[in-house]
Amino acid sequence: MRAGGIRPVLWGGSRHEDIVTPEWETGFDSGTSQNAEGGTHPLLILSDFRETPRHECYTTPHSAMSAPQTNPAHKVIRFGVFEVNLAAGELRKSGMRIRLQEQPFQVLAYLLERPGEVVTRDDLRQKLWPADTFVDFDHSLNTAVNKVREALGDSASSPRYLETVARRGYRFLAKTEFVQSGREDAAKEPANNHPDSPPLHPELDVPLPHRSLTRALFGLIQIMYLVFYLVALFRLPEIDRVTDSFLPRWVAAAILVAVVTTAGVGIPLRCYLFTASAFDYRRLGEKFQKLFLAILVLDQLWAVAPFLMAQRIGFGAAFAATAALLYVPFSERTLVRLAYS
Repeated sequence: MRAGGIRPVLWGGSRHEDIVTPEWETGFDSGTSQNAEGGTHPLLILSDFRETPRHECYTTPHSAMSAPQTNPAHKVIRFGVFEVNLAAGELRKSGMRIRLQEQPFQVLAYLLERPGEVVTRDDLRQKLWPADTFVDFDHSLNTAVNKVREALGDSASSPRYLETVARRGYRFLAKTEFVQSGREDAAKEPANNHPDSPPLHPELDVPLPHRSLTRALFGLIQIMYLVFYLVALFRLPEIDRVTDSFLPRWVAAAILVAVVTTAGVGIPLRCYLFTASAFDYRRLGEKFQKLFLAILVLDQLWAVAPFLMAQRIGFGAAFAATAALLYVPFSERTLVRLAYS
C-alpha cells in the first residue's frame, strides 16, 4: 500500500475514507495484526468484517479502473486490399483513405475483432449503444451496415466481406491479419508509400490511376466495338462482295452469318458494359470476370475484321490493326481490375 494513500471503502453500508499513514505501513510482524505501537492494522479490521455476512467491505484497486490497452503495433488489420487502422479510425483501400463515419467504422472494427464468427445484433447494440441510450436501434444498425458495405464495395446478396446471418446477426467472411505499425515497419515501407507518390495496386504492381480515367477508357473501348458492329451491319452487302471475291462461296456465306450473329450478341453486351461503367456499378468487376471468356472469344473473332478492308488500307495496316485488337480484351480486364478490384 502506498504511504499516505486514500481508498474509498464501504463499511456496513456507509462510505468512509480509510486513511493509511506511514506508521501503519511499518512495524507489522508476519501473522499478527499489531504494529509497533500496539495498534491494529486497518486492512485486517476490514478482513474481519468480510467474514461477517452483514458487514462487507469493497475496495477498488486503481489498476482495475482503467481498461487494458492493446499494443499500438497491432492496431492495423488488413483484409484483401483494405487496411483498418483502429487507433486512427481510418479505412484505406490500396493505401487510399475511404471516408467512413464513426458509427459504421465501429461496426466494422467490432466485426474484424471476431472474423468468421456470428456477431448478433444484440451484441452490436450493447457495444455501440449504452443501455440508457434511446435510439431506433434497428434502423441505425441497418444504416451503419449498409454504409460499411458501400465503403467495401460489397453487397448483401453476394457478400465477399460482410454476410448477413438471417435472424441472428452478421459475420465477417474475409481472412484478416494484423499488421505491425511500429517504427521498424515504417522504415521498411517502399518508396511508393511516400505521400507524394501514387499508391500501387496490390495485385498488378502499377500505380493506381484515378478511377474516372480507367472507367472512361473502358467506356471508349465499348463505343469502339459498337461502331464496329453497326458499320458492319449497315455494310453487309459490301462485306459479302469482298469476301466472295477471294474466298469460296460457302466460306463467304459463313463469314456473313458470323458477322450478323456476333454483332447481334455484341451490341447488347457492349451497351451493358458501357452503362455499367458510366453509372459506376460496383459489381462490374465481378460480372466482367464471369463474362470474360465469352468476351475474349467475341473480340478475337472481330480482331480479324481489318482484313476485310485490306484492299483499301493495305495488308500491313490490316495486320497491325488486327494485332492491336487481339490485345484489347486483356486491356479491358486490366482496366476493370484497376477500377473495381
